[in-house]
This record gives sequence, structure tokens and C-alpha cells, in this order.
Amino acid sequence: IRDIKEQEIYFGTLPLMTENGTFIVNGTERVVVSQLHRSPGIFFDHDRGKTHSSGKVLYSARVIPLRGSWLDLEFDAKDILHVRIDRRRKLPVTVLLKGLGYSTEELLNYFYPIERVYLVDEERAQKELIPEILVGTRATEDIVHPQTKEVIVKKNRKLGKQSLRKLQEAGIERLPMKVAELIGRILAHDVIDYGTGEILAECNEAVSDKLLVDLRDRGIAQLELLHVEGQDISPSFRNTLLVDKVTNQEEALLEIYRRLRPSNPPTPEVATEFFNKLFFSSEHYDLSEVGRLKLNLQLGLDTPLEHRTLRREDILEAVRHLIRLKDSQGAVDDIDNLGNRRVRAVGELLENQYRIGLVRMERAIKERMSLQEIEALMPHDLINAKPVSAVVKEFFGTSQLSQFMDQTNPLSEITH
Repeated sequence: IRDIKEQEIYFGTLPLMTENGTFIVNGTERVVVSQLHRSPGIFFDHDRGKTHSSGKVLYSARVIPLRGSWLDLEFDAKDILHVRIDRRRKLPVTVLLKGLGYSTEELLNYFYPIERVYLVDEERAQKELIPEILVGTRATEDIVHPQTKEVIVKKNRKLGKQSLRKLQEAGIERLPMKVAELIGRILAHDVIDYGTGEILAECNEAVSDKLLVDLRDRGIAQLELLHVEGQDISPSFRNTLLVDKVTNQEEALLEIYRRLRPSNPPTPEVATEFFNKLFFSSEHYDLSEVGRLKLNLQLGLDTPLEHRTLRREDILEAVRHLIRLKDSQGAVDDIDNLGNRRVRAVGELLENQYRIGLVRMERAIKERMSLQEIEALMPHDLINAKPVSAVVKEFFGTSQLSQFMDQTNPLSEITH
């Protein structure tokens, strides 16, 4: 900054509120009616089986800010999870998550529990005893008490909470299983031969006969697998990853840019800047404190209320919450409930209009600055307050919410 020029500038007039809460505009008494609107925050809902011919219930979530782009998450009839930004064309939700900087491995390990398996020989293996994963599965062999050799769970019996507790009390940490059961299971991490540094199989691949033979030949005896299907777990997120052809963050950002701005050819820099402006810039996006509070309550977060833009964690947690809903854990919101609505009083309504006026004025000022020599200019040469005063005048004069005061009698004045 070389020098600062200060000057008082006339910005137009604002009508004062009378003691009765009315305004005198052009000599007539007017009332600005408060507006009831959907509160900012996150809302979970389903279509009650009306969208698809099969009557299948499709779950969806919507993040509504006070100002900025709406974010919709929705399942389709094939249980693939999609995202829409500003109600445009949908794309797989994993494209958005990769655009936020998450890798396939991080995402899978966040949404699914991991099970460790140890290969014993060509036919036998052992899996870790993790009660949350094993509830409802069947024992493939008799499970024997290590000291007394008494059979605790017989072969083909379902493992319930009680039998799993007995196994833990007996000090059993691993359960026997057949190697054949591993085929088709999904890898949680890349399988690497640390001797040669070679990647034998990638994360999200299914275990094959060839891989098991390869592991035996190289002396690798431990695998980490994803528990993709179970009592309260569905493979919908993994299936969404399989549909998604994007491999890294740059590709994801370019894909999002193409969907929202189909006519402009993107570059990585433009796409990144565009994406950051969508949800992470306080200039373009504002959840408001109410919206942040609702988001925190719904998703169990403890983000400070001053943080009024979205965070990566918010989107990730919203996806997880929606998947849980689909897997029948939790309940949807009632959109008509007054707890999900809030009142906009005259101050807030006028503030929103004033912001629109200031944005128009900013545009005009920037235009003038680019056309003229700045050295010789004073503030009043640049600033034209007409857009601001015009917006205020329009709001009080012609807005639907600014109504002529009902003056039939004193009672009708009060009710208005």
C-alpha cells in the first residue's frame, strides 16, 4: 500500500422502524412479514418407494447452506451412491471424495472393518476373533477349548454374542477356517513382497487362487481383508468405487469441473480453484452457526460454530451416516417438522438484499478501476452507491414480504 485516500460517501437511505415494528416508505406505513424457511443444516430422507417401479426405498441426504451450493447424496436402485452439486448431473460419490484428497485405500478402510487372516498351510488358515465382524457367521470347523479340548462351538453352528463371549473367556484369539473361504474376499491393502518390492495385488482386488499360490511361494502368511458384507454392512460403497473410473485427485477435480461447467475446457489449476470455491471458501459458502450446529448434532461432530464452511470430514461423515441409514441403522428426518425450519426476520432479509447490492457495486468499482488511472482518482469517482440504494428501495417497495399496513381498525393493525 503506497497511500490511502479517505472520503465520506453517501450510500443511500434506510427507513427507520417505528415503535410498532412498521416502516414509513414514501409516506405509507408498511410491514415486512417474517419468512419461514428451511433451516440450514443436513437432512436425511427417503422417497417412500415412489421413485422406482419395484417400490424399493431409496435414501438421500441434502446439505443446505444459508448461502452457496447445495450438496445432494442419493442412492439409485442398484445401491450405487451418487452426489449432485446444485441439482446438476449426478456423479459417483467416490469422485467427490477423491477430489477431497482421499485415496481408494483410505476410503475402504474408513467405511469397512478390517479382518486379519493368517495362512497356516495349503488348506488351513486362521482368522482373528473380532466379535463385531463374526456375529451371525457360521463356524466352518469345531472350535475347541485350548486347555480342556472340549468343543465350545460345533461345526456349521451360527456364532451368536453368547458363544463369542465364551470363546473370548476361553482365551481364544484366532478361529480356524479353510483357505478356500478366502477366495473372492476383498483386500484392504496392497499386498507387497518386501523382499523384491513388487506389488502382488492391489487394494480392493478380490483374492484369487493364483494370489494364494503366489503368497505361499514367497512365504507371506498374513493378509488383511475387508469385511464388506455382513449383518449390518452392505457392499454399496465398494460397488460405487467399482463404477467410478477416476484414479486420483486431479482427475476427480477435472471430472467435477466438467460436470458443472460443460462448455469450458478445464486445466488442473482452474478445476482446483473452482472446487475450493464451491464449499470451502467463506466468500461463496456460508452454513451459518445454525447450520453448523445442526451438522454437528446430526453427524456427532464437535467442530466450532465459527467454522461456517464445509470440511472434508463433514462430507465423509455424511456419506457414512447415509450408508448406515440404508443398512437400517437410524431414522430419517421429518422435513415438515418445525424443528427443521427457522424464521427470517426483517433484519436478516434486508441484510441478504444489501449483500446483493454490495456485490453489484463491487463489480462496477472493479470495472472502473481497470479502465482509469488509479493515481488521480478519489473514492467518490469510483463508488456509485445506486445499486445499493436501488436494492433497498426495491425490497421495501415491491418485495412480496413488504406489505401495505392493514389499517381497517386497531385490532387488524396488531394482527398484521
